[in-house]
Amino acid sequence: MSETPRHHRPSLPGAAHFEQIVDDVDPAARTEAADRAATLLVRGAHDTEDEAVVARVVHLAETEGLETLADLWSGSPADSVAGSLWRLYLLRSWVYADPVGAAREFDAGRRHTPVHEVVAGVVDPPGPDEVRDLADRVLRGVVQGDFADTLYRAAAFAKVVATGRAHLSDGADGSYASDLSASRLLTLADQLEHAAGLELGGHLA
Repeated sequence: MSETPRHHRPSLPGAAHFEQIVDDVDPAARTEAADRAATLLVRGAHDTEDEAVVARVVHLAETEGLETLADLWSGSPADSVAGSLWRLYLLRSWVYADPVGAAREFDAGRRHTPVHEVVAGVVDPPGPDEVRDLADRVLRGVVQGDFADTLYRAAAFAKVVATGRAHLSDGADGSYASDLSASRLLTLADQLEHAAGLELGGHLA
């Protein structure tokens, strides 16, 4: 009698794994381990239907701390899996830090720039809850969709917000506002879009 195949939950790095990487004193080993962790998050959990895995990936910045992710991936090239992940989490963290400002800028931006399917289903006008949900839906694509499409969607969202920020005279207040200015958001969007093209061609590593 043949045994029923067992379905295993995708293996993801745990908290101890991240702590070990951050505490590693060898910069080369630390960089290599951080890159492996990023690749495991993107490639290892791909197309999973396990909601626990999806939730863990989406909320990684909260569970591990944005500072930990910064220590791991902020120095990675923009055209790498690790660098792309860092930009995705940074964008989502800003939305959660200032959802009111993000909603206002997103609403203003989509009135001045062509929109991508990233805005599909967003109510008019979008509120804080809607932009938070939008940011989560984009990040869910890391494990429940095509990674290139996830990067394209994040780039489109960043462009809309950057356009809105540029058109609002008073700007957006908040701890992330000075770091994610309109020009930097556009740069981030361009980097994500470039990484998406590399992913489509099988060259994002």
